[in-house]
Amino acid sequence: MLKPSLDHAAIAARVPHAGAMCLLDRAERWEDDSIVCHAVSHRDPANPLRRAGMLPAVSGVEYALQAMALHGALTGDGAAQPAGYLASLRGVTLAVARLDDRQADLRIVATAVAREARSFIYAFQISAAGQVLLSGQAAVILPEAA
Repeated sequence: MLKPSLDHAAIAARVPHAGAMCLLDRAERWEDDSIVCHAVSHRDPANPLRRAGMLPAVSGVEYALQAMALHGALTGDGAAQPAGYLASLRGVTLAVARLDDRQADLRIVATAVAREARSFIYAFQISAAGQVLLSGQAAVILPEAA
């Protein structure tokens, strides 16, 4: 069952990223096993992931990780997702060198491959104006609660 969209403020309340590091602008929709988000922060000259005046395409992995964290919060117990540890990246394909030169919003799709209490694996794809910019798979481990 599709769930309603969320704005930036609602996303920021659910992910472990604050201020300018909360990169997602809105969550278009989500289901039990996937989420679709959008971002405009790739065009922001103050984006904290920019290096030497540009936003490298590999930075898109962070957009995907934030979509994964948001999905975990939305499909979990409703609490904000704690910060996790990136355990692995697999099959990452970069179709472009940078993201900041894209005028269209980024579309971030994350689909759960496997989920357990403190670990999960998602396949992800980031596109703009129908062009796939990067894709891959990420595994994240959450720390034990203190």
